[in-house]
Amino acid sequence: MAAMKPRTGDGPLEVTKEGRGIVMRVPLEGGGRLVVEMSSEEASALAEALKTTGS
Repeated sequence: MAAMKPRTGDGPLEVTKEGRGIVMRVPLEGGGRLVVEMSSEEASALAEALKTTGS
């Protein structure tokens, strides 16, 4: 039996292309990850929104 590892939010933000969508995994402070699936258009809109609010 494999050892159980605790689920933590530690680790990098991950973004992968899966099928026709883009999956983003965001580590959370309390542990675990927030998983969001979006289309290419939604990812572009998110990138643009982050650029305008990040400055």
